[in-house]
Amino acid sequence: IQFGEGEEAKVCLDIMQRTGAHIELSLAKDQGLSIMVTGKVDSVMKARKEIVARLQTQASATVAIPKEHHRFVIGKNGEKLQELELKTATKIAIPRPDDPSANIRITGTKEGIEKARHEILLISAEQDKRAVERLSLEKAFHPFIAGAHNRLVQELSLETGARISIPPSSLPKDEIVITGEKEAVALAVSRIRAIYEDKKRKTTTISVEVKKSQHKYIIGPKGNTLQEILEATGVSVEMPPLDSSSETIILRGEPDKLGPALTQVYAKAKSVMVVEVTAPAWLHRFIIGKKGQNIGRITQQLPRVHIEFTDGEERISLEGPTEEVEQAQAQIQEIIKDLVSLVRMDYTEINIDQRFHRHLIGKNGANINRIKEQYKVSVRIAQDSERSGLVRIEGDPKGVQLARRELMEMVQRMENERTKDLIVEQKFHRTIIGQKGEKIKEVRDKFPEVIINFPDPSQKSDIVQLRGPKNEVEKCAKFLQKIIADLIENSFSLSVPIFKQFHKNIIGKGGANIKKIREETNTKIDLPTENSNSEMIVITGKKNNCEAARDRILAIQRELANIKEAEVTIPAKLHNSLIGSKGCLVRSIMEDCGGVHIHFPSEGSGSDKVTIRGPAGEVEKAKKQLLQLAEEKQVNNFTAELQAKPEYHKFLIGRGGANIRRVRDRTGARIIFPSPDDTEQELITIVGKEEAVRQAQKELESLVKNLDDVVEDRMVVDVRHHRHFVCRRGQVLRELAEEYGGVAVSFPRTGANSQRVTLKGAKDCVEAAKKRIQEIIEDLESQVTVEVAIPQRYHRAVMGPKGCRIQHITREHEVQIKFPERDDSAVLPQENGEVSPEAEFVPRKCDVITISGRAEKCELAKAALLALVPITEDVEVSYELHRYIIGQKGIGIRKMMEDYEVNIWVPQPEKQLDVIKVTGLAANVERAKQGLLERVKELQAEQEDRALRSFKVTMSVDPKFHPKIIGRKGAVISQIRKDHDVSIQFPDKGDEQQDLIVISGYERNVEEARQAIQQLVAELQEMVSQDVHLDPRTHARIIGARGKAIRKLMEEFKVDIRFPQPGSDEPDKVTVTGLPETVDNAIDHLLNLEEEYLLSVTETETLAAYMKPPSRYGGGAKGFVVRDAPWNASVFSFQAPDMSSAEDFPTFGTVVAPKQASAWGPKKF
Repeated sequence: IQFGEGEEAKVCLDIMQRTGAHIELSLAKDQGLSIMVTGKVDSVMKARKEIVARLQTQASATVAIPKEHHRFVIGKNGEKLQELELKTATKIAIPRPDDPSANIRITGTKEGIEKARHEILLISAEQDKRAVERLSLEKAFHPFIAGAHNRLVQELSLETGARISIPPSSLPKDEIVITGEKEAVALAVSRIRAIYEDKKRKTTTISVEVKKSQHKYIIGPKGNTLQEILEATGVSVEMPPLDSSSETIILRGEPDKLGPALTQVYAKAKSVMVVEVTAPAWLHRFIIGKKGQNIGRITQQLPRVHIEFTDGEERISLEGPTEEVEQAQAQIQEIIKDLVSLVRMDYTEINIDQRFHRHLIGKNGANINRIKEQYKVSVRIAQDSERSGLVRIEGDPKGVQLARRELMEMVQRMENERTKDLIVEQKFHRTIIGQKGEKIKEVRDKFPEVIINFPDPSQKSDIVQLRGPKNEVEKCAKFLQKIIADLIENSFSLSVPIFKQFHKNIIGKGGANIKKIREETNTKIDLPTENSNSEMIVITGKKNNCEAARDRILAIQRELANIKEAEVTIPAKLHNSLIGSKGCLVRSIMEDCGGVHIHFPSEGSGSDKVTIRGPAGEVEKAKKQLLQLAEEKQVNNFTAELQAKPEYHKFLIGRGGANIRRVRDRTGARIIFPSPDDTEQELITIVGKEEAVRQAQKELESLVKNLDDVVEDRMVVDVRHHRHFVCRRGQVLRELAEEYGGVAVSFPRTGANSQRVTLKGAKDCVEAAKKRIQEIIEDLESQVTVEVAIPQRYHRAVMGPKGCRIQHITREHEVQIKFPERDDSAVLPQENGEVSPEAEFVPRKCDVITISGRAEKCELAKAALLALVPITEDVEVSYELHRYIIGQKGIGIRKMMEDYEVNIWVPQPEKQLDVIKVTGLAANVERAKQGLLERVKELQAEQEDRALRSFKVTMSVDPKFHPKIIGRKGAVISQIRKDHDVSIQFPDKGDEQQDLIVISGYERNVEEARQAIQQLVAELQEMVSQDVHLDPRTHARIIGARGKAIRKLMEEFKVDIRFPQPGSDEPDKVTVTGLPETVDNAIDHLLNLEEEYLLSVTETETLAAYMKPPSRYGGGAKGFVVRDAPWNASVFSFQAPDMSSAEDFPTFGTVVAPKQASAWGPKKF
């Protein structure tokens, strides 16, 4: 079977998962695929069956039908295609509409492909709007009409021009469909009938019995063998279906051909044989070899032989062509013989408790693989599903015994191991495990013998289990406890309340402040989200670090606001009772005193100090209340609770806390209502002396009882006022319900023309609500409308961001403010935002803002509105300073506008005006004006400083000294610039005066720098330059690697040494510059060096003459040539050497003149 490995590997993987057997694929040189299946008997059998079903018969074929017929194969919404695929158990791939191909690809079993192909051709035939003829002929005669390999029917189609569709043998249909032109169809039908009649008349049948297992060899791959018999003998062989138990084969053909056909059938049936080889079961694994190497060699060499090992049985089955099976049998017997003779094999079985199996195997098989390698044995451990403790060791007798001993020792160790449970809070588990288990891996690597088990997070368990050798478990437990102790130490947490408006300052720009505090104190700091109401900042880490971070955060708050801090001494035993249930008591004081923060020391610290932090006045008030409460607690600490519906709470408290204050003043008891976060929303707590608490409780209970008595009342409200109550989705009614214990107020429907309003709720609430409605109506009736004329261009500024300024005025003065429609056409042109004097302002409709409300309130609101109208003031600022005020890319002016909330207008540069206009609210303009004037002062001071710094001096210095003044990489001049804080400018290459150096800076600094340069020049002028001639071959040695040697020389002798440039006229001239004395010393040293280095240079050159001879000796690079050697002489001209010849046999001490130049270079005497 020829096929690629990709798809087959996927199929095998699926079979492995489903059956539990292990499958290995190997591709032979002839592209045949060998498959080795190992595992339990039933698993192997199942896997084998599936492999045969899914791989051996898997194939693909294409069928070509006209492109326009494809849609009929697909059907509506692909239904026809799905039905076809299901019916034929194939996968049908139809090319996309934009693909020019007309080929439909079918993948599946051979029978499935044939069925699908037939169905597709039928669908196509039906779409042909030409003649269709259906012939029902006995199925047995179809092979004669089709011919061997379908050749006859293809020839018929070509001859007649009709399409002939014969159903495949696996399809139980006897109908042959012919389509095409009428004449073509008629011709094809007559030809087919003629063949049918002829064969029906001439043919006869014989039946033979052949073993079912041999049928597949008669059929052959894809039915090829049957086609070959039909082609060779003209006899059709009818096989029973493979899934039927029948063994009868029918041969149909002409009597004289039946004999040869029967001979071929028997030959094919016997072409494959099955033999069994006997081998001990424990040898099977060695016969197969590591990863199937041994058996793989046989299957690659003899790919048609199927070899099967049965676990636990002492036989190996071989199946395939007779010759090949015999070869394979001989090879396997040879392997068995070698194994038995070479290795005296042994095996042993030990029973080990199944719970130890995974520890024996180790992580990724580490333990068991080590034992296998070390002792050259195979160890087989029963799978979990087998529920067996049997472990089998096979191999060399000595290795088997050693492996057995080691396994038993491991088991003994495991039996002696102990388990320890550590209690670790679940919140620490993830930290101990670390990201992707990195941290716990370190612990496991440190204690490899200890197994650490963490509970499943869903179990909410704190128990971490350690298991392993006693000593290792103890060490590991100590190590983990140390980690946990560090975690606990580092997980100390404290909360610090900080006023919400300061959170952004604590964070800092881009998180700079908070990052710095986190890093310097080594803590984790969490701030509440912007939209949360919480003021608490949570700090986590070591206790000392947390406290340091808290102090730093509080210091920031103190700097930002007028925050006062006071300490009160209250006995620690009273703290819990002062805090109250879930902090209700202390919260009520904090709310009462303008949101001060009260901080009690942590429980168990024994400290009596309670800290109060907040605005100065409120701190004193809170301190007084806290001390009073503490006193009450000490005198008589009595508490009572009562239940009241949450909607009644606002009514019981009253507007601005009026009702509750009355009860408090009358009784002296303290009444605490639940906060929105409390779980018990109905619970009201009363605290104080017993008598006061009882009285307050009584009063509140009677109030609550009255509230529980629901009554219904009516009142008359003029229709014109109805809209005020129901507008904005009934905002006023909602507020009434909130304030008066959930009272329901119903106004008649719009258009009902009724004045009756119904109120439903507790009696007291209804009465209070009626009274409030009456007050609102009086306000509405006494309402006036006041107009305020403010130029339209200022309306946006008056409103403020998102209308916040207007909202503030409407709330504070209880008025309504209406802005006019914007009229862009009426905007007068303004010159750079200049504002006309008030006298010239003529109000237009778009400038008039309307205020509605009580007369006195409207006047206050009008004054507040006018105060919001921006004013413009001129600030005298010199034109020269404008660009510095604007700053780079306008950053300076933008910052001022943001800081002072004003608009700053700077005139156009070409106008050169000495004025800057500031527009905004009067107070802001004044602040901005002051800020601007301060900035002007700063800039003027900077200008003066710049003038002082611009003092310049020009000095003349011979250009030859410039490089020395600059120094190596500018080191000397940079030092002068740095020491004297000046700027020093040397002439550019193209400048006329090459000797001028310009120094600029403060006058005194410039003078000092000039003197420093003059001193340097004076030193340089004393210097002399001398030339010394050194052999160029020594230059490189004198200079040294990367100039290291010469730099050292220059530093030692305090001179400058210059070597000639490559290609110089005088390559040996070296210039030495410095003080006369040092120059002489340096030259002497250089000459000594030259002498020393020249010796080694000469030696090197002499040696080189021998190592690599010059080309004039011995010719070109032809190498060493041997001439006239005895072995080169011809056989006939060979002569014995002349012993009397002085050249062939020279005497010692005599010089013989050579015939020619020596190949070894010139001789030196």
